[in-house]
Amino acid sequence: MRSPDDPNRLPLERLRARLAGAEEGWFFASIAGEVAARRVERGLSQRELSQRVGTTQSAIARLESGGRPPRIDTLLRIADALDCDLHVDLLPRERNAGGS
Repeated sequence: MRSPDDPNRLPLERLRARLAGAEEGWFFASIAGEVAARRVERGLSQRELSQRVGTTQSAIARLESGGRPPRIDTLLRIADALDCDLHVDLLPRERNAGGS
């Protein structure tokens, strides 16, 4: 299995591998959990949310189960449908003393 940082991977493959890795897997799991929680708080079924977003119920189910990383435009439509703001931050990485 190739490393997430393998230069032979396409940039999107490297990003997906990094974000889905054991250490950073929380990223998509966190988003999936937030979508499900907000949907339930608003009393919406997956089908109702999918209709508001313009996607399928199965796409919402996959997102909520963490089965597929959502695209940013899809997340923006979901946030709008759930009356939420979407925040994505780019933060500088902390480098350890060894410079890696």
